[in-house]
Amino acid sequence: MCAAKNPDNGLPLDLVGEQIATSGHDRSPSLSSSQDESERELVEHFTRFRANPFEALREASLFVSGTGWRGYSNIIGQPSFYAGYTDDMKARVMRSPKLQHKISELADQRLLVEECDGLINPDPKLHESERRKRREELIAGLTEVTEEMTDKMICKMESNAFIRGAYYLCTQLLTRAYHQGIHVSGDEVQGLRAIAAQAAKEKKSLVFLPCHKSHVDYVSLQIVCYRLGITLPIVVAGDNLNFPLVGSFLQHAGAMWIRRSFDGDALYTCLVQSYIDTLLQNGYNLECFIEGGRSRTGKLLMPKFGILSFILDSVMSGSVEDCLICPVSTQYDKVIEVSSYVSELLGKPKSKENLSDFLSASSILSLKLGRVDVRFHKPWSLRSFINEQQNRFRSSPTLDNSLSMKSRILRTMGFSVLADINAASVVMPTALVGTVLLTLRGRGVGKSELVRRVDWLRARILAQGGRVAHFHGLSTDAVVDRALDVLGPGLVGMVEDLAEPTMYAVDRFELSFYRNMTIHLFISEALVAAALYTKVKQGGGPANQRIPGDALTEYVSFLSQLFRGEFIFEAGQGLAVNLKNTLTNLQSENVIEVNELPGGGTSVELNDIERQRGRENFDFYCFLIWPFVEAAWLGAVSLLSLTPPSKFAGSQWISMTKAQDTAQLFGKTLYHQGDLSYFEAVNKEALKNAYARFAEEGIILVTRNRESKAGPAVCLSLDWMPARDSDSGLIVPAGRLWDFIERIAACRREGKNRRDGATVSTRVLTLAGKVGVDLFKEPTANSASFEEPSIVVRKPVQRRSRL
Repeated sequence: MCAAKNPDNGLPLDLVGEQIATSGHDRSPSLSSSQDESERELVEHFTRFRANPFEALREASLFVSGTGWRGYSNIIGQPSFYAGYTDDMKARVMRSPKLQHKISELADQRLLVEECDGLINPDPKLHESERRKRREELIAGLTEVTEEMTDKMICKMESNAFIRGAYYLCTQLLTRAYHQGIHVSGDEVQGLRAIAAQAAKEKKSLVFLPCHKSHVDYVSLQIVCYRLGITLPIVVAGDNLNFPLVGSFLQHAGAMWIRRSFDGDALYTCLVQSYIDTLLQNGYNLECFIEGGRSRTGKLLMPKFGILSFILDSVMSGSVEDCLICPVSTQYDKVIEVSSYVSELLGKPKSKENLSDFLSASSILSLKLGRVDVRFHKPWSLRSFINEQQNRFRSSPTLDNSLSMKSRILRTMGFSVLADINAASVVMPTALVGTVLLTLRGRGVGKSELVRRVDWLRARILAQGGRVAHFHGLSTDAVVDRALDVLGPGLVGMVEDLAEPTMYAVDRFELSFYRNMTIHLFISEALVAAALYTKVKQGGGPANQRIPGDALTEYVSFLSQLFRGEFIFEAGQGLAVNLKNTLTNLQSENVIEVNELPGGGTSVELNDIERQRGRENFDFYCFLIWPFVEAAWLGAVSLLSLTPPSKFAGSQWISMTKAQDTAQLFGKTLYHQGDLSYFEAVNKEALKNAYARFAEEGIILVTRNRESKAGPAVCLSLDWMPARDSDSGLIVPAGRLWDFIERIAACRREGKNRRDGATVSTRVLTLAGKVGVDLFKEPTANSASFEEPSIVVRKPVQRRSRL
């Protein structure tokens, strides 16, 4: 249902002015529900000049003159976009006591060095005056350097006319690419405006913490805030985007530039802290991406704590009384960069951002990429969160005491924000279709079956407490058609000259990006299904496919620890309670049966109803987790190649980059030879996550070159090193590493031409040995400067059982 239009601005009446009509996300029983409740399109589509030049010029003139809301003059929050803003902000930052103290401290440290080197006249009559003069010179020099760094860093919201033009330009570009516009929830933005108004009165900042899937994220939230009349947040952005013309444009539109790495620069670190303190003290809104970089896989990445640490320091140190944290989810029907993400994940080096690439992407603007959905979690007080966590940690002596109070609060805060983002997210139609296509057996699926499974998936998402993007008045069939149109023939193919149009996944790797947007909702069920599959894959009758309850609990615990770096698990109640709830849910779906045993304990097996319907729901959960099982298995098997050849006398350290590149090559070979079921398992992010977990478990040791120039190096822990046959020199399939590989393999998907044990002990094991010999042929650069494996001490890792 379309909202009425205002002839003055072409916007739905319920999104004009101060009043925004209440509207929520879809929780209705069908996609074609007649309920007058849905998301609203927030951003208007401008008239194309070629289609109607007079109307296009009229619309542009409204922005030039600043008519109505376009003037961006009566905003909620602190004043910005006025002449002199940059000078005011620079002066405030430079007056920061923290920054002035750091400049004096660094000057005194340098002065002490010069005194020790005899560079200050030792004559008692001249020493003090020369020392004072030299100190003033050092402070002046450091101040000049700081002012230059400040000018490069801070955003420069100088011109109201500029931001009006920037909004007009960006909206024109964005709505050409995302032809269905930007959608928000009326309930959420109405609440956000009310909270922002109260925060402005109390001079508190709103800190927006969005997920990060695309460079469009920078633009979409700014456009939403502009349209809602909220002070634009200053966006923390990496200086890799600060290239000519575009960098200056973004800085004047609200971007602040920070280095990708501070490299121990104490002055720069203090400057960043002082700038963030200044912004939060004066109630300016801030935006930074909790994941750091863009997610190349579609699911949330683990939190990065850099900027988050500065924000936490501002409040914990007392420099700032409080600020409000607002987690934000931005979802897309189609992400512009996904094809380049796949290339990067397969090993192609990431190209540096530049103007020519930016301009060459203009062809994207003619594409029809669907819509953008921006969702806001209810903002919460950081001060209250800190107080709650401090009380919790003080009253829980069993918690890990090796971490400082701040570190524990920081980690908890990071994962809490990610959980809030997941809670606020909506699942897009393309994610529904992509998930269904990648979780069905067979080469393809008929249209009617695809629609049926999309309806089923949508119902399951709502039952899990998730949210689905709502298309008011459209049937599921029509929504699926729109999703297929957005995904395009490059991702989903169609065979039409059949009894029924049949869809199939063309590029499964790229399509997995959209499937991963739903996996967080079903990760618990997927782990239980994987554990049960260890028995189901053995075949035979129902009695043979039954798993004892304690064995299932143990294996689910193993998998949850294995994937701790991959997924954001629901926290709070522990493994036992979460597992019980998951089993109850699966029972209510008639997927499994939990039977009480006469002698005590339980057993779990497939429900007869599930067997009769061809295991379609059980398979759905398995298909969700299998690619990640494959990636973990590949990572573990690749460790076999770190076994030094027989009679090898050189260093056991291998460059981490070289080891992971070799593992990726190893995985590609296994895939094309039929020993790896999922090509996406060879992606670099999954291998990095796997190696990180292996390091936490002490399976591998990781160290850095003492000169700190080379990257990290890796070697197998002596306790996990497999033996080699004394006669053949081949790796022996036995020992701790082998048992670990076999345990992961227990829930791998069986292939038509593959059986786990026989394959690993023949082709895969032989190939791992061959790759390992090649790996040790070229010595690691400066390997002599690495510590020997026997003296590397691994820090203990706090383990929490999660589901």
